Amino acid sequence: MNQSSILPGHAGKTWVRYTPGQRLLRFALYFLFVLAIVQSARTIDVIPEFLYDAPAQMADLLNRMWPVSWQSFQGSIQRALIETLHMATLGTILAVIMAIPIGLLASGKLTKNKFINFLARLILVSSRSINSLVWALLFIAIFGPGPLAGTIAIAFRSIGFIGKLLGEALDDAQPGPIEAIMATGASTGSLIGYAYWPQIRPAFWSIVLLRWDINVRESAVLGLVGAGGIGMALNSAMDLFQWDKVALILILIFGIVILAEIIITRARKTLL
Repeated sequence: MNQSSILPGHAGKTWVRYTPGQRLLRFALYFLFVLAIVQSARTIDVIPEFLYDAPAQMADLLNRMWPVSWQSFQGSIQRALIETLHMATLGTILAVIMAIPIGLLASGKLTKNKFINFLARLILVSSRSINSLVWALLFIAIFGPGPLAGTIAIAFRSIGFIGKLLGEALDDAQPGPIEAIMATGASTGSLIGYAYWPQIRPAFWSIVLLRWDINVRESAVLGLVGAGGIGMALNSAMDLFQWDKVALILILIFGIVILAEIIITRARKTLL
């Protein structure tokens, strides 16, 4: 397609896809993109010898992982897997309990006080801006290594996700039922229960189920920093070079993620 052409009925006028300013801006963006790639490649300090040797190292690693040590499942790995599910479930429940009031305060329709609304949104942003591993390291310093630190880390990370989407669902609620309930002089609790809740219930359960699914995946790796769960078993097996156990744990993590996805799909069909 040509960049320019004569417009029908407009003799002497030429259609141009981009103005000079737009072309300059596009060139600047492309230049910055290429510059970022070049600078990143220089900073990463890639060692070519390691790249050439990578296929052989990968083949050797896979050879060490086979056959998988299925008999190692009974015992510590089984307990760690169950602990991972407990961490994800309890962390999600705690997050929902804490996120509901913050989500209500973050809704512009329910909370008219600008300062409180801003403070609630700030809490939600702060929760989302810190990675689960960072939360885990913080709570390990407070409570010590173990599943308690991992559970609280999952909860604090999930508050921002659940609260933000809950607040947005409240703001997107249809005004008709809300105005009808308000016209009766109903209290705030009745307004939430009879006007908002029927509208946001599908979104609420979708948010909670999705977050639980995400937390199952995250709890599987929190153990790498000492926050309990199957990640600790994985870290221990890697430190001891027990690659057949590493293969088993990786298969279990993959299986539990698939199982969580199936459970979420079935639960969504039942609840929604």
